[in-house]
Amino acid sequence: MDDWIDYYDSTHTIYVSKLHRDLHFSIIADDIIGYISSPEAVVLDYACGEATSAGHVAERCARLILAEPAPGVRGRLIARYARDLNIKVRSLEDLRYLDDSSVDLAVMISVAQYMTPAELDTAFAAVRRLLKPSGRLLLGDILRPDVGAVTDVMALLRLARAHGFLKDALIGLLRTYLSDYWQLRTKVGLQRYSEQEIVAKLAAAGFSATRAHVNVGHNAARMTLVARHAF
Repeated sequence: MDDWIDYYDSTHTIYVSKLHRDLHFSIIADDIIGYISSPEAVVLDYACGEATSAGHVAERCARLILAEPAPGVRGRLIARYARDLNIKVRSLEDLRYLDDSSVDLAVMISVAQYMTPAELDTAFAAVRRLLKPSGRLLLGDILRPDVGAVTDVMALLRLARAHGFLKDALIGLLRTYLSDYWQLRTKVGLQRYSEQEIVAKLAAAGFSATRAHVNVGHNAARMTLVARHAF
């Protein structure tokens, strides 16, 4: 995961414009809000990225913990949400200091593909310790083995056409193709899981999981799983 952390901490081209970036996180925030069970809930966003719409999520819960591994991104989060008293920004290492069974909803959106299977197991163990017995893990935007880059490109172009940044999307895709992203994707790769594989992986980590009807985010070809403690 370190190579991907360094990439996202750099001046990258994964978002074709500011509008694309902000829309991406706005859609995710709206989807996360749908899983918050109570205004008193504690929500953990694991490897949250720029999280430009986290303020909207924080309005619907008592406390939002943004855990981000990239130090540059983390610094921007601290500055962006300095006045939001119920938003706390932490590193992934900081999570070890949180109390057991203190989180109602943990979300990991578009994260699993960047982790090795062993790293994902470690993340699941950390989240499971933090989740209350009644808590849920929302594992979203899982890449499937039968869905390739072309499907992702088409999903972006549909989003861009619907929201008026199609030209930026076309230019951005070319820029990304010529950037370090594709070199890194070729070198390191992205992890993909079938529904059966990710459910089994969650079960091995002590979770009972089912697939959600709709994926979190704009790409309907990817998967979201909702997991709970297995008793």
